[in-house]
This record gives sequence, structure tokens and C-alpha cells, in this order.
Amino acid sequence: MKPASRNKAGKMEVGPCPPPPPPPRKDSSRGLLKTVSAVIIFAVAAVVSLWTVARSSSHHHHLGSRPGLLFPMSIHTANCESSLRLEGFVRPSHLLHEMSDEELFWRASMVPKVEEYPFRRVPKVAFMFLTRGPLPLSPLWEEFLKGHEDLYSIYVHTIPGYNLNVSQSSAFYGRQIPNKVVRWGSISMVDAEKRLLANALLDFSNERFVLLSESCIPVYGFPTVYKYLIRSAHSFVQSFDENSPLGRGRYNHRMAPDIVLSQWRKGSEWLELSRSLAVEVVADFKYHFLFRKYCQPPCYADEHYFPTYFNMFHGALIANRSITWVDWSRGGPHPATYGYQNITKDLIQSIRESKICKYNSGATTMCFLFARKFASDALELLLNLTSAVMSS
Repeated sequence: MKPASRNKAGKMEVGPCPPPPPPPRKDSSRGLLKTVSAVIIFAVAAVVSLWTVARSSSHHHHLGSRPGLLFPMSIHTANCESSLRLEGFVRPSHLLHEMSDEELFWRASMVPKVEEYPFRRVPKVAFMFLTRGPLPLSPLWEEFLKGHEDLYSIYVHTIPGYNLNVSQSSAFYGRQIPNKVVRWGSISMVDAEKRLLANALLDFSNERFVLLSESCIPVYGFPTVYKYLIRSAHSFVQSFDENSPLGRGRYNHRMAPDIVLSQWRKGSEWLELSRSLAVEVVADFKYHFLFRKYCQPPCYADEHYFPTYFNMFHGALIANRSITWVDWSRGGPHPATYGYQNITKDLIQSIRESKICKYNSGATTMCFLFARKFASDALELLLNLTSAVMSS
């Protein structure tokens, strides 16, 4: 076909048709589509990446943001290679770290699936001291621990900013853990106790865990205490149901249905745990949170959290008694304190033989391994009694 045109006479004439437009090239279209798609995918990936980084940076508890969480790079570590050795992981030589409580509890609750240890493991007892400041009875503990350095570990939780004034040869030297403010009667007491447990769990050789205060003393020698704890089939947690304003009266019904009144328990905060139970309670967030939210004075979390938790989930594994003797005979919110004028050999002997209890499958008069509260002025007389009383 030719296109129509007009000649000089005005008549229509047919000329040659213009060539049709070339068909679109398939290769070019596909290339353009691929280019556009790649640009879109790249843009989306960039946005997601930026959002993730921003979210990680803003969330200070994000575990992935702490490269030293599994193998902490301590200020004491000479090089990065040493922090990756097995020894540094299973038996940390320094207690200072920058982990938050959330990160610490997560790491401390790790349990190896391989039953055999890839190193020579000698079970140790972790003595964990919860104190506001100094340890006035530390010389007595030094005497108690002397000669048994491979069988124990020491952990001390003080108020922030306080540094223990002890010599480098002391068993307490360098044994303070990262701490936070603790207020008597508040959930911060439980936080500190779990913080001590978690730091002690970082040493895989620790098998038994004893919570103590600055006013505690041992009433037997180290060999007796060590064998008693290591051979025990139970952990020593006091847990009882008290139908009174100071027991069930502290229960908050908003804890239900997770914790009901019949499960509510009370007991001494001065407990002793096996490694397996220490891992369980350190890993607990759910019930710890409930106590933080609903157990506030006149509900005292340190008297109810551990007894209630272990009663609910591990009742068969606790002896339902404390191994720390306390004198509540004088009444009031705090137990009696024993000073210089009270210290005699008969007092220590009466503590050792004050009751009959159950140990593993049999009855025994050895029910208390420790005692409190003892004043600082009792130290001299207590040291004089070590050879006569605490050597056994």
C-alpha cells in the first residue's frame, strides 16, 4: 500500500507506505526487567539491613550486640587467643565482666549435653557472700579455708563502688563480682542472690553453692562441710506453708493462675543448692518477673521466691530445711546478734547439736553447718575456738 496524497490537480494519489515500526527486542526487555528487579531487591535489602542495625543498637540487652558474651574479653586478658582457650571458658580466672543480668543469666544457664568433662574436674563448693560492705569475720573464714584451695571458690556481692580491703594473699582478693544496689526487703535481694549464683555457675567446677552474709560463721571444719555438701542427695532450701498474715497473708492473687495460694511458700533466704538446681533457678524469668511485679513490702521476695519456686517444681530435690542456724527467739524483724560477751565453746556446741534432722536416707544431729548473726567484736574469741571446735 502507498499512502494517499494530492497532486497538483487536487486528485488523490497513492504513494509507498512507510515501513512498520520494528518489533520490541526480547533481549532488551528482559535485561531491563532484570536491572529494575535487582535495584528493587537491593533497595529492600538495604532498608531491612539498616532497620536491623538500628534496632540492635537501640536495644541494649540484645545478646548479639555483645561479642564477648561467650568468651568475654576481660581487661585482664593479654590477647584474644587466650580468651578462646577451654580453660578460660570453663574456669574464668577473673570475675569482672560487662554482661548485663539478662546476658549473665543466659550464659550461666548453659548445660553441656556431653556428660564427660574434657578436663579433670574436681567438684568445688562456691561460698557466696551477700554483704553491704566489709567482711569483718573474713580472718575466721581464712582459717576455715586454709589448705583447701582446690576445693572451694569465693564470690562477694557488695554495694556498688565498694572495694574489699584485703591482702593479695587473701582468699577474698579479687573475688568481687559486678554488683548493683540492693535494698532490704525488695526484689533486688533476689536479683543479687541470682547474680551470685550465675557468676559462680560460670566456673564449671563449682558443684555446690552456699549463700552467706558478712555475719555468718562456719561451725565445723572445712573437710566436714565439704563432704556433707558434696555427698548430699538434696539441696538445702527451707520451704513451708504458713497460714498467717506473715505467710499466706503476703500472697497476691494477681499471681494466679501461674502461682496459686496453695503453692505459696515461705522460708529462709540462706540456702544451699546443687549445680543442677542453681541452673534451673538462674534460668527462670517467668516467676521471677511475677515476684518483681506483685511481691512488694510487706511481701518480702527473698523470703518467698526461692521457697515457692522450688516447692512448685523441684520439691523432691530439696531437704526442706536450711543449714544456716539463726536465733529468732527474741522476736522482731531481725534475728539475734551474738557479740563478744556471748561467744563460748558451749554456744558453738549447742548450735551443732540443736536438733535432729534427716540427711539423705537417715537421721542425724548434724543439721547446721553455718550460723548467724555474729558481730565483728566476736572475731577474736571465735578465732580462739577454731582449733577446739572448727577443726572437726
